[in-house]
Amino acid sequence: MSFKWKKLGLLFNPVDWQNKTWLHEYAQAPNLLFYDKFVRVFFSTRMPKDEHGRLKTLEAYVDLEKKNLFNVIGVCPKPLLELGKLGHFDEFGTYVFSPVRISEYEIWAYYAGVICTQSVSINAAIGLAKSFDNGNTFEKVGVGPVLGHSLYEPFLVSSPKIRKYGDKFYLFYIAGTEWAVTGNVKEPVYKIRMAVSDDGLNWEKENRFIIEDKIGKLEAQASPDVFYKNGKYHMFFCFRDAFDYRKNPKYSYRIGYASSVDLLNWERDDKKAGIDISQDSFDNEMVAYPHIFELNGKIYMLYLGNEVGRYGFGLAELQGELV
Repeated sequence: MSFKWKKLGLLFNPVDWQNKTWLHEYAQAPNLLFYDKFVRVFFSTRMPKDEHGRLKTLEAYVDLEKKNLFNVIGVCPKPLLELGKLGHFDEFGTYVFSPVRISEYEIWAYYAGVICTQSVSINAAIGLAKSFDNGNTFEKVGVGPVLGHSLYEPFLVSSPKIRKYGDKFYLFYIAGTEWAVTGNVKEPVYKIRMAVSDDGLNWEKENRFIIEDKIGKLEAQASPDVFYKNGKYHMFFCFRDAFDYRKNPKYSYRIGYASSVDLLNWERDDKKAGIDISQDSFDNEMVAYPHIFELNGKIYMLYLGNEVGRYGFGLAELQGELV
C-alpha cells in the first residue's frame, strides 16, 4: 500500500520578492524549524549570474503563519551566511541549510559549501554554523568543513540533513561516486550516506551507500529526509538519471521512499512514496528535495518543482498515516 499526498499548491515563490536583489530566483532544499506562532523555512537561493556567467548560492528563510502556511509573515532581510574567502570550500555557495535546535535560543545548522573547479563544474563539503539568537543570525564555526572528502568519499560531500535521536546526532548526506561523461557533458553521480556523532562536530562515517539503486549504477540520489513515526524511520529522498534530467521529464527527479527500524538498514520501496509530477503545474516535470514535518496533527511535505525549485517550493498534505 502506498502513501497518498494531497498537493496544496505552490507555497513560496522567490520571484514574488524581486525587491531583494540577492534573492533572485530559486528556493531550493527547504528545511523547517518551529517557533511559537510561525514556522521558519530555510532555503537556498541564487544571485544573478556574475560577469563570468557563474551563479552563487546563498541561504535565506521565509516565515509562514502556523495557522495558515500560505500566509507569508516575512522574509529574511539579508543572506544568512557570508560566502567563503578565495579558495575556501564555500567560496561560491552555501547549498542546503539543515537546522537543529540545541536549546531555547541556540540553533545549529549544517550546510554544504560549494566551490567551482576547472575539470568539472563544482565540488562540495559540509560546514557548520551556529545561532545564539533563535535563528535570526548565524556564524560559521570555522573556515573549513566539519565533514569533508575522505578515503572513501573523494568529492561532492553535500546535501546534509541533520537529525538528533536520543543523545546522538545523525547526519544524512550524499557523496559523489563518479562524474558520468557523454560527449562534452559531465554530470555528477552521488549516493546517500550517513554519519553519527556524540557532539555534532566529530563524525563516524558509515562509509557505505545506505540506499540501493533502482535505475542503475548512474542513479543520483539526494535530499535524504528522515522522519520518525509509528515506530519506524521513514526516509523520503529524490533521485534522477545521469543525463538529460534537466530537459527531459522522463529522466528528471522523482521522490523515493525507504524505511528502517534501526537507522542502519534501509528497505527501499518507491511505490510507497505516493507523490509524482502533476499534469499541468509548477511541478509537471519534476518533484524533488522533500522535507517532512508534522503540524497540528497533520503531516506535510515541502518539495521542489520544475528546474529544481527555480520558482519555489510546494506543499502537500498526507492523507492517512505513515506506517
